[in-house]
Amino acid sequence: MTRTTIPLPHLVGFTERAGTWYAEELALGDLAKEFGTPLYIYSKKALTQAYQAYDRACVDANGKRRARIHYAMKANSNLAVLDCFLQLGSGFDLVSGGELARALAIGADPQSLVFAGVGKSAKEIAQALKAGVKCINVESIAELHKINSVAKELNCRAPISIRVNPDVDAQTHPYISTGLKGNKFGIAYHEVLKTYREAALLSQIDVVGIDCHIGSQITNTSPYLNAVDKVLDLVAQLKKEGIELHHLDLGGGLGISYGTESPPDITEFTNTLLNRVAERGFGHLDIVLEPGRSLVGNAGILLTQIEYIKPGVEKNFCIVDAAMTELMRPALYEAYHGIVPVHTKAIKSATYDIVGPVCESGDWLGRDRTLAVEEGDLLAILSAGAYGFVMASNYNTRPKPAEIMVDGKNVYVIRARENTSDLFASEQVLPK
Repeated sequence: MTRTTIPLPHLVGFTERAGTWYAEELALGDLAKEFGTPLYIYSKKALTQAYQAYDRACVDANGKRRARIHYAMKANSNLAVLDCFLQLGSGFDLVSGGELARALAIGADPQSLVFAGVGKSAKEIAQALKAGVKCINVESIAELHKINSVAKELNCRAPISIRVNPDVDAQTHPYISTGLKGNKFGIAYHEVLKTYREAALLSQIDVVGIDCHIGSQITNTSPYLNAVDKVLDLVAQLKKEGIELHHLDLGGGLGISYGTESPPDITEFTNTLLNRVAERGFGHLDIVLEPGRSLVGNAGILLTQIEYIKPGVEKNFCIVDAAMTELMRPALYEAYHGIVPVHTKAIKSATYDIVGPVCESGDWLGRDRTLAVEEGDLLAILSAGAYGFVMASNYNTRPKPAEIMVDGKNVYVIRARENTSDLFASEQVLPK
């Protein structure tokens, strides 16, 4: 199968009707006229339905909650997106002091916050302890001792969970695999029991949980089950040693379809994991799930306008006003995103590389795409709701685009477009 024949992913909030693409009930062309391009557009309906697909499995037939969702906000941390999940009942998974500040800014309960990340500074640890987060996930013995030291200075207790590196192959891109022994994340499986024993002896540490996260864009269930079994073996051993845990954090990382992928149904996938935990006799533990991409990935698109059609000797180029500065994934991972004309035209098609204006040969958004387009036409880059805007940059002094949220026939600006002057407002020239 060539890239020109890759099918479009199934989308909830974005549809084509009579040759025109819509975000819920609003035509993309109208949104481009009102808000300009490049433009990030999110569907509240898509965010809600993805969350509810997880939540259905988190409550059993008797109404008892089996697990809680803590959205991995690194996937998309816009305050409106976070608030949408907060209103649905979500907690949050954080990986920086900045993300902690965002969660607190929308009024999230600190006890619904799990602070992860491999390189937390003493300042960030203090932020988390002062806020009163649910727990801090520990990723090294050195970090464990730093947390204890900071807690001692603050005269408080530090609730911690140890992140296990189970050496399980998530079968995903090497840049987003986190559970192999060659990855920087977590504590090596054979060192985990020793680390828990050490943690139990530290003066300011409260051991409350165990954590495992093996990667991102995972599209089958077996790596998760392998990891769950290995972690539960540790929980059983810790119990024998008198170390009782309160929660089990299974991480996130479930993938989405960008075209050819066939990830499991979210509800079935979640049920499978939670049932395995119960079957192993650990259903009494509080279960934490940390989905990110699978909640937001297909709930967002990047809208861009064609500036030039440039025929070439070996390649034809479709030069657009979006770039690697707006969507880094293709340049970083050679990631594939579906790209469609916003309006269908009865003109001759050609095969193009979709590229941006940034001064890098790596600035491309799609390769070898067959499109019937002309200069001035709009393109929608699909499945851009996760790791899109959050990875955007100002390289080449390019202002970041606006972000909007569509809710039925209503549209809201959830981040204003930057102006060029914003980019150097904090800079100073040397004295004359």
